[in-house]
Amino acid sequence: MGPEFRSGGKTCKMGSMKPKEWGLLIILSLFWGGSFFFIEIALRDFQPFTLVFLRVSIAALILVGVMYLRGQRLPASLKTWIAYIIMGLINNALPFSLIVWGQTRIDSGVASILNATTPIFTVLLAHFLTSDERLTIPKILGVLVGFIGVYLMMMPELDNGFGWRGLGQVAVLGAAISYSFSGIFGKRFKHIPAVVNSAGMLLCSSIMMLPPAIIIDAPWSIQPSFEAVSAVLGIAVISTVAAYLLYFHLLAAAGATNVLLVTFLIPVSALMLGVGVLDEIIKRLEYAGMGCIFLGLIIIDGRALKWLQRNKAPTGNEKQAES
Repeated sequence: MGPEFRSGGKTCKMGSMKPKEWGLLIILSLFWGGSFFFIEIALRDFQPFTLVFLRVSIAALILVGVMYLRGQRLPASLKTWIAYIIMGLINNALPFSLIVWGQTRIDSGVASILNATTPIFTVLLAHFLTSDERLTIPKILGVLVGFIGVYLMMMPELDNGFGWRGLGQVAVLGAAISYSFSGIFGKRFKHIPAVVNSAGMLLCSSIMMLPPAIIIDAPWSIQPSFEAVSAVLGIAVISTVAAYLLYFHLLAAAGATNVLLVTFLIPVSALMLGVGVLDEIIKRLEYAGMGCIFLGLIIIDGRALKWLQRNKAPTGNEKQAES
């Protein structure tokens, strides 16, 4: 998933996007949706912690290079670096590790659908952790519908005994909750350029992931295939660096509200790659769960309801008033 830092503190009005911006949004969904695909391939040869360490460290080095080419520098403030450590944990190290471990137990398409619950958990947590993002009736309804979707996806595991597959699903939901905390915590970085923030938190994530990669995975014994190495480079360069830079560009061009639409597109991209390339099979209950999660997100977003209210057919009384 994407970075939770806001770009320069700008507030962007919701509006229609140009065809070029829609095209870039679809590309962004392919970049982020592709991360689940790349993970599935890389896990054939790499252990989870090693994979996460390679992802964040390669991405950090590239973003630091991009940052310096732009004439930007990492902050010197200790307070900022403590915040980067926290963000590195809850926005990268922890959720990336949970998703990768989860995908050792569940397919990439299922993982992408469960990860799409991030905005649902964000709405719920923001009510308790912030003073300006309160729950409303539509948001409560959206959260409930979203949770019904999660229940439908996990129903077979709940009915047949909670095994490794169920734990994999819980791990990905844990990643979504971690992203939600980072989305709330990350609002304090508005005064620092987004690329600098991303480089800082990824550097911290790299340091965090090195000990478990060495101690638990013993990566020196790995003899990875060309496909696995290519997948690692894909998830670091395409699904992290390129995705972050494209996200920041779209954030400035189309606004945060419009860019949130990528939440709906990421699972679609991941499912296309998982089913079409990896021959994964998505069950009917999982499709039903995805439908409920998407419906919950639509209700929380609110734009569809506003559009329907604006374009509803006039009643008999309204027609009389117009005449």
